[in-house]
Formats: sequence, C-alpha cells, structure tokens
Amino acid sequence: MDFTNPLVYGVPCFLGLILLELSYSKHRKETRSQKLYAWKDLAASVTMGVGSAIIAPLTKTIAAIVLFNFIYNLFNPIVAGVHTNIMGYESFGYAWYIWFICQLCDDFSYYWFHRQNHNVRFLWAAHIVHHSSNNFNLGTAVRNGWFTLFYKPLFYMWMPAIGFPPEMVVVCLGIESLWQFQLHTVYVPKLGIIEKVFNTHTMHQVHHAQNIEYMDKNHGGFLNIFDKVFGTWKELDENIEIKYGVTHAPNSYNPLVILTHEYKDIWNDMKKSKNWSHKFMYAFAAPGWSHDNSTLTIKQLRKQMKKQNLKS
Repeated sequence: MDFTNPLVYGVPCFLGLILLELSYSKHRKETRSQKLYAWKDLAASVTMGVGSAIIAPLTKTIAAIVLFNFIYNLFNPIVAGVHTNIMGYESFGYAWYIWFICQLCDDFSYYWFHRQNHNVRFLWAAHIVHHSSNNFNLGTAVRNGWFTLFYKPLFYMWMPAIGFPPEMVVVCLGIESLWQFQLHTVYVPKLGIIEKVFNTHTMHQVHHAQNIEYMDKNHGGFLNIFDKVFGTWKELDENIEIKYGVTHAPNSYNPLVILTHEYKDIWNDMKKSKNWSHKFMYAFAAPGWSHDNSTLTIKQLRKQMKKQNLKS
C-alpha cells in the first residue's frame, strides 16, 4: 500500500499556526512583558526549520526506502507469496489495530530516542538546538537540529524487523511529529484526566525548562506512560517559576552557531585531559560530565541541591 507522510499536510499549517499564536500573544496582557516571541529568535528557529524540511526528504528516502525496507525484507522474506517473519509468523498487515499497535511502538521508540538525546552528550549536541531558545512557543517547535535526522531512524529499525510495513512506520513517525509540534504552547492549561495517559502542553513546558527540578524530564511523545514507568515523569509545579532554554546557551542567533556550538564545546572539553577514557566520556557520557568535577551532570546537580535543602 502507498501512504503519504502526514507531515506533507502538516508542515504548511505550521507557519499559519505560528503567525496565529504570535498575533494572539500581542493581545494577551500577561504576555506582553514576557515577550513570548523575539523576532531574531523566531527567525533563527524558522531558518533551522526550513533546513530540516530540506534535509528530511533525503533522510526519509534513506530511512524508509533503503534502511527500513532492507530490514523488513531481511527479517520478513517472502514465503509462498507472503511476507513471513523469521520467527515463523506472517508479517503484519494494515488492520486498524495494527496501526494502533504500531503507533504505540513508535511512541516507545520515540521515548528512548528522545531520552538518549538528553543522556548522551554527542547526541545532545544535535538535540540541544531544539532547546536552545529561551522562549517556549510554536516557533520553537520547528527549531530542529539537522543532524538528529540522520540517526533517528536507527531507534526504529526494530519495528520493520518484527513485521511492521516500512511505510506504516513512516506514517506513524509523521503523526508523532504533528503531536509534538502542537505541544509547544503556553496557552493550553492542564487537561485533567487526559494527563493521566497523554503527554500534554504543560508537561512539555517542564521538558523545555532549565530548572534543575525539571531538566531531563518528560521525554514521551504521545504518551506519558513510558516516563512514568522509567522514572522520568514530572508534573508542572505552579509554585516554581519556570525558565526555558539551556544552561550553556549558544548566545547567538546565527543558525550555524546554534547548530554546531555544542560540538565545539565537546572538542574543547576533550582537550582538557590527555587521558583517552576522559576524552571518550566528554563525548559520550551525560552532558555536564567532567573528569575534575568542574562541571556537573543533572543527577549530580540534583544531589547537590538535595543536600543543600537538607542543610537549610
């Protein structure tokens, strides 16, 4: 079967929704002083979004046509005219419940892809682009790193391997992206019972915060159940003044600087020690790791904050 990636229809709507939110923010008294949008910041976000849109068809070709199909055919060869998994069962078709299961599996894959983007510094160097704005709005949603597009498919290879058709996986990826886009707004309050299962707008505000209490939380796509199961869920606390962005910002609106600044920082940190294990850790340990504790990971910062709270 032939399916169109839903992003083909979604992307043209993104700009219109950004303009709508921008216009709406100008008429909200409580946001006039907060400056929900900054023009230079928005321009940088849109530029990187356009770059992602240009690169995406290439990575889609590599992922869907080459990688996913190769994996699918390797693990699901045709037997008696039917794709049959090497485990002995017939590969999955296109029934509605298969779509539902595929979307759940996509969400599970997205959770681990997203979590590793925060836990492995070399991956964080690509993902930090999305978090580098001090604003939280729909413009931030399109502020995507270009390099994540090249390794993201690796986290989804297991899906065609067990029998999901490659085109189904690609469509589910597109649906996930549409959901993620609309989460980037401050204008949707807590949603009551919906928050028991789904990843919502206030939860994503937590994810984009640089507050120590909030960092590296809420990695889920559609659902928050994987965050709850694996201990990374955090509810928005109305008593905490939220601060968006990252602790080590690029301090530039130049898209090339925003895209590459963390790689430069990794290189500079690797030169601090002649020990090769230290060099490896600077690149692949959690962001903030240092051989001399000159900088700290978020886990170390939380322990430090907990000790300070106990003393006070």
